[in-house]
Amino acid sequence: MNAKYKSGFATLIGRPNVGKSTLMNCIIGQKIAITSNKPQTTRNRIQTVYTSETGQIVFLDTPGIHKAKNKLGDYMVHAAERTLKEVDVVLFLVEPSTFIGAGEQHIIEMLKTIHTPVILVINKVDTVKKDEIPAFIEAYRKQMDFAEIVPLSALKERNVDTLVDCIFKYLPYGEPYYDEDTVTDQPIRQITAELIREKALKCLEDEVPHGVAVTIENMVFKKTIVDVEATIICERDSHKGIIIGKQGAMLKKIGTMARKDIEDLVEQKVNLKLWVKVKKDWRDSDFLLKNFGYNQKELRD
Repeated sequence: MNAKYKSGFATLIGRPNVGKSTLMNCIIGQKIAITSNKPQTTRNRIQTVYTSETGQIVFLDTPGIHKAKNKLGDYMVHAAERTLKEVDVVLFLVEPSTFIGAGEQHIIEMLKTIHTPVILVINKVDTVKKDEIPAFIEAYRKQMDFAEIVPLSALKERNVDTLVDCIFKYLPYGEPYYDEDTVTDQPIRQITAELIREKALKCLEDEVPHGVAVTIENMVFKKTIVDVEATIICERDSHKGIIIGKQGAMLKKIGTMARKDIEDLVEQKVNLKLWVKVKKDWRDSDFLLKNFGYNQKELRD
C-alpha cells in the first residue's frame, strides 16, 4: 500500500433539490442515488465509494434538510444532521445566488457548531453567467469561513475533478475501507426499489406528492433474466387511480422506464411486475416506516 494513500468519509448536505444525488452519482460514475426535480427525493443516507490511486472517499448522500411535517420528515432531517459528526469533511451544496435564504442560514448556523472542515460547493453554475460566480462566492464567504469554495456543475460534469482533489486534502492517511470494486453498501433490492420510486416521481409530476414508497416483494436472479415483483405504496385511494392510470397506462409507463435502469444495474434482462396498494398516512406510522426501510432507531439515537 502506498504510504501516501488517503481514506475517509465525506457527507453531502444541503437544502432539498440542490443536486446532491446528481453530484454523488457523477463522482461515482454510475447511478446509485435517485434524482428528481422534486425536493426530498432522497430519504435515506446512501453510502457510496469512490476509489482511485490517490485514495478512497466514502460518500454519505443525505436527505435534504427541511422543516419536517411528519415522522418521515423527522427521520430525513435527523439522518442528514447526524452525519456531520461522523465524517472527515462536509460538502455543503447550494445553488448559485447572492440571496442566502432561511434554509441556507439554518444549515450554516449548524455547520458553525462543528469542527469538521466544510467545503462549500456552488452547484448548477451552468445555469448562470461565468462573470456572476465571484459575487456568489463572496456572498457565502461573508457568512462563514469555509475550508474551500468550489463552483461546479454536476449535471454537466464541470469542475468535479477539482472538488475530488479538495476532498482528498482533508482526509486522513490510511488503508481503504472497501475493496476497489465496491461502489455502494446499498443492497440491490433497495436500489431497485428507489429506481422504481424515481420513475414514479418523474411520471406522476405533481399529481401525487411525496406519499409514495416502493417495496420489493420478490427478486429472483435466474440464468438469463431477473424476476422482480414490486409494490408502489400510496396514501389515498385517489392516488392509486392516478398511479395506475387509464387502462393501466401510467403504471405501465413507470414500469417500462424503471426496467431499463434496473437492467443497467443488474446487467441482465428484467421481468418487472408492479402493483399499487393504499396505506393511509403511512408517513406518520412508526410500524409502516420501519416496514418500508426507514430505521426508527436513528430517530432516537
